Amino acid sequence: MASHLTAPQHTAAMRRRGPHALAALAAAAALAALTGEAAARPAKPAAPTETAAPRDAGEPIMAIVSIKSQQVTLYDAEGWILRAPVSTGTTGRETPAGVFAVVEKNKEHRSNMYDDASMPHMQRITWNGIALHGGPLPGYAASHGCVRLPFSFAEKLFDKTRIGMRVIISPIDATPVEFSHKALFAPNAEAVAAAPARAETLAREAAEAAKAADEAKKGATAALREAAALAASLKKQELLKARADAELAFADKALAAAKTDEAKAKAEDAKQKAAAKAADAATQLDAARTEAKSKPDAAAVKAATKAAEAKKAETAKAAGQAKLALEPVSVYISRSTQKLYVRRNTHKPLPDAGVMFDSSIEVPIRIRDPGKPIGTHVFTAMASNGADLRWSAVTIDNADNANNALDRIAIPQEVLDRIAPTAVPRSSIIISDEPLSKETNYRTEFVAVLSNQPQGGFITRAPTPVYVAEQSAFGEGFGFFFNPNVYSQPANPPRRGGGQNYYQPHPGYQQQPGYQQPPPAYQPRPRGW
Repeated sequence: MASHLTAPQHTAAMRRRGPHALAALAAAAALAALTGEAAARPAKPAAPTETAAPRDAGEPIMAIVSIKSQQVTLYDAEGWILRAPVSTGTTGRETPAGVFAVVEKNKEHRSNMYDDASMPHMQRITWNGIALHGGPLPGYAASHGCVRLPFSFAEKLFDKTRIGMRVIISPIDATPVEFSHKALFAPNAEAVAAAPARAETLAREAAEAAKAADEAKKGATAALREAAALAASLKKQELLKARADAELAFADKALAAAKTDEAKAKAEDAKQKAAAKAADAATQLDAARTEAKSKPDAAAVKAATKAAEAKKAETAKAAGQAKLALEPVSVYISRSTQKLYVRRNTHKPLPDAGVMFDSSIEVPIRIRDPGKPIGTHVFTAMASNGADLRWSAVTIDNADNANNALDRIAIPQEVLDRIAPTAVPRSSIIISDEPLSKETNYRTEFVAVLSNQPQGGFITRAPTPVYVAEQSAFGEGFGFFFNPNVYSQPANPPRRGGGQNYYQPHPGYQQQPGYQQPPPAYQPRPRGW
């Protein structure tokens, strides 16, 4: 019968056999411990890798970054097309979760905030320094707030995206799902078909009105110059006439005072000459007055010029709106501010970087149960579906589900009448509990950050200097984004979770060196990173 040793006996026996036996015993014990721990904890998921959909990819419509999975997924009209691992912000410098869009692209950007660090194939989503760019990926969150992409993936992605592409940064794994609802835009096929011709016609009318206004301005300048010359000539003739009349009166007096025949003859001759001179002066004065009357007066010229400028502005605005109707429209509805905002990309380049976004609509809106959280939902028109649009929904903050969220909204009919008939693919509706971020201005699409998620990498950056833009032909609704009072405490207090409200001063905020409050006029914008 085989005998079984107890543990102490076994150890003593191994000790007698020498150090090699003891080492083997220790290794076996360590292996047993590791095996036990591995069995006790769940298996670690495999690290994400770069993948592409097994089909021809269309143009990306949106990118969704999952902070939880450290992964980005790109979607076109038919579904996902590209996936890759990312590295988001580390603790204390977290990448903000929320809704963004690409506002600038730069192949060879270098940071002026982090020792001239290279940020290749940078796609900026806020002007205070949050971007997608190539960088090292250690397999976990490690950036200062940006979203690092694999270098090769960042290069591949750079040429596929456009300014204005939606970027959603989600604290969870979020994916777009097909969605339909009566509140989503239903375009009018006839309006969509007629929109390009209408935009072309109005653009031509605007060009003609601009040319007419320029000609009127030039004509007014010439007319006013001529009027000034006529006025000077008339004044001169009036002086000459007055002098000739005075000479004639003097000659009359001299004739009346003459005593001798010789003096009378001499005075008579002087009077005749003075009379002829006065008559000629009167003729010249009458001619000057007639010419002056034949020309329009300064008031009439100024009125005509003003009318031409008004028509130029009116036709330019109509042409701008018609051109915007060809662009995807983005709508943001905030439960916090109880307002609806509309933005479109004008494609008008700005002096230092980026393009101008139109923001000509901002209206109050009714939301049922305004004290109840609604969540953050992004509805996107992915493609045309006959005469209709095919929509998707992405939820990144699920206080209420997407369907119920839309049920609670009543979009004003005048807004629908203005934007829905010509709605095209890539149009979107965003519903959120959040107010718009301070980073939203005339050079961005909507920027909204979840206040119940950490945002260290967002808050510690200096806010974007916002300068007053010049009047645009595309609209005149930039006022909201320059109103210092609009960023005061929202109508509703911070909701569940009590997260730091991103637009409030933060205890960890460190103002960037040299940052100053911007002056009230447009100037080139200093980079914030």
